[in-house]
Amino acid sequence: MQSIEERVFLLHFHLFYGMPHGFCVVTYSSTDRFEGNFVHGEKNGCGKFFFFDGSTLEGYYVDDGLQGQGVYTYEDGGALHGTYVDGELNGPAQEYDADGRLIFKGQYKDNIRHGVCWIYYPDGGHLVGEVNEEGEMTGGKIAYVYPDGKMAYYGQFIDGEMLEAKLATLVSIEEGKPQFEVLTGSPVYSFDKSTSSCISTNALLPDPYESERVYVDTSLISGAGEGLFTKIAAEAGTIMSFYNGIRITHQEVDSRDWSLNGNTISLDDETVIDVPEPYNHAAKYSASLGHKANHSFTPNCVYETFVHPRFGLIKCIRTTRAVEKDEELTVAYGYDHNSTGQNGPEAPEWYLAQLKAFEASQKK
Repeated sequence: MQSIEERVFLLHFHLFYGMPHGFCVVTYSSTDRFEGNFVHGEKNGCGKFFFFDGSTLEGYYVDDGLQGQGVYTYEDGGALHGTYVDGELNGPAQEYDADGRLIFKGQYKDNIRHGVCWIYYPDGGHLVGEVNEEGEMTGGKIAYVYPDGKMAYYGQFIDGEMLEAKLATLVSIEEGKPQFEVLTGSPVYSFDKSTSSCISTNALLPDPYESERVYVDTSLISGAGEGLFTKIAAEAGTIMSFYNGIRITHQEVDSRDWSLNGNTISLDDETVIDVPEPYNHAAKYSASLGHKANHSFTPNCVYETFVHPRFGLIKCIRTTRAVEKDEELTVAYGYDHNSTGQNGPEAPEWYLAQLKAFEASQKK
């Protein structure tokens, strides 16, 4: 038990003429909490805010203001590492998502993104350009760069959405500023997200990144029709193709005849991407080719989500191992081949035949 003298000493250590002094824990009416060092009522030294929503702010304080490097951690675990001057973001900053992946790199001025900034997507693509006064990716010198780090769309964007841009190449980065070379004679590209009835306003304009990497030819799989093949050798983890289509609901897919679902893929809990007749024919639709990849129980690729500058959120095809030039790209469709009662198995006959052959090969 503390003596009277010890309690008096601690009181003077934490309060100096009624003000926090030394290491203190201060709780505010908003239920925000600050833990750190005070000098005569002002935050001075290392300290950390714990906000009511679960986020935190940690750094070094001078005369009540955060100075130098500080880390703001979001409630989901993401973090913004920035440079503070008198409590405001001013200077270089980097932001990471909850998995530790870099999602932003650039400058801040008075708590607003400033100058040339980079926004990174988990799939490897990114936006770069000089932001406007509100810190938005808006202006005539913004670019989307594909995951290869070279091919880009350069032109007019509004809050990160491509309005009018031409095909370009990222040729260099000088003092943090990218330099692009626009391709002479390039068509104009714009954001063209599909709907439930329109697959694209320019269905025959190919994706330039995809066009350099894949082509469609007769599949090497018996009875599969057309397949998707590589134009180049590629390493594991390379995005090769994109799967765009009209956007319909899972309920619509489940309620119609199975024969109509040959080119469907789930995007999320609400949306299914579909490439229906007549768009499964190249003469009617060639803006993306991912729907041409056939199934295999030993695939060399996987489906993943992709933030596309033209199509919006779609699926892509990424290699899981190194592939050779002219090799056929395959994926696992993931059909449920178990019995579902009166309706039978939720898989087409060709899939069940392939499954039977695969299971037989595994027993040898």
